[in-house]
Amino acid sequence: MKVGFVSIIGRPNAGKSTLMNAIVGDKVAITSDKPQTTRKKILGVANVEGGQIAFLDTPGIHKPVHRMNQRMVDSAVEALREADVAVLVIDVTEKTGAGDHYVLDMLEKAHRPVILAINKIDAVKKNELLPIISGYAKALPFLAIVPISAFNKEGLDSLTKEILAALPEGERLYDEDYLTDQSVRAMSAELIREKVLRYTRDELPYTTAVVIDQFEEPEHPGGLTRIFASILVEGESQKPIIIGKGGQMIKAIGTDARKDLQKLLGGKVHLELHVKVKSDWRDDERVLDQL
Repeated sequence: MKVGFVSIIGRPNAGKSTLMNAIVGDKVAITSDKPQTTRKKILGVANVEGGQIAFLDTPGIHKPVHRMNQRMVDSAVEALREADVAVLVIDVTEKTGAGDHYVLDMLEKAHRPVILAINKIDAVKKNELLPIISGYAKALPFLAIVPISAFNKEGLDSLTKEILAALPEGERLYDEDYLTDQSVRAMSAELIREKVLRYTRDELPYTTAVVIDQFEEPEHPGGLTRIFASILVEGESQKPIIIGKGGQMIKAIGTDARKDLQKLLGGKVHLELHVKVKSDWRDDERVLDQL
């Protein structure tokens, strides 16, 4: 069968995590309309007809400002080194800029086969795609250029076929029921952070993080899981935004997160959230190690 590692590379908010979730067939990585939602490399395994694809979803390539951002970019570069094939995802609704040229240059230097996935085609007219495809075709010798809509799952069969064609033959890398290398604890923290991003909108996209303080597994399958988590913010002025008037914001975050956590864990969940101020946590190596 065809097997191998495929690194999903691109600028922030290009739809990389949505693409991986769609092909894997399960929610492995959280998604948001905020840039830099993905902060670390995430493995998602897709078992498809004729092969097994081990996707490496990566943080968006951007100019690092904090140590956290540098780690994010380093994670993307590391995933590219590990990959048999890279899939470059671009957002067709965004104008090509210096950041895109930087990613193309990085891919050229990596000497890896690259497939271009032109994402969000549902948001533009077909005649607008042709000059974009032509421009990228001149920039790099792509194995294939595939227009897709990851959100609507359009063009994913074609993309999957191109990926399989580029992968080597070999034995299955993971058991058929293996989905991701993330621990349940890590996935729980990410699901909570996804709700923080959703409810706070543009107010706190980059300055929040979620730490699991305590994770008590149920005594029997399907039983009650008790999770105690802290939402980190960088300043006292941000704390009331998360808590909301009369605690309504943090209550909404917790209620929505609990629904997803119960699906993930297959049982009831008791979730307690607290907001903690940790100034400059994005440059704190110890906090970043914990995250």
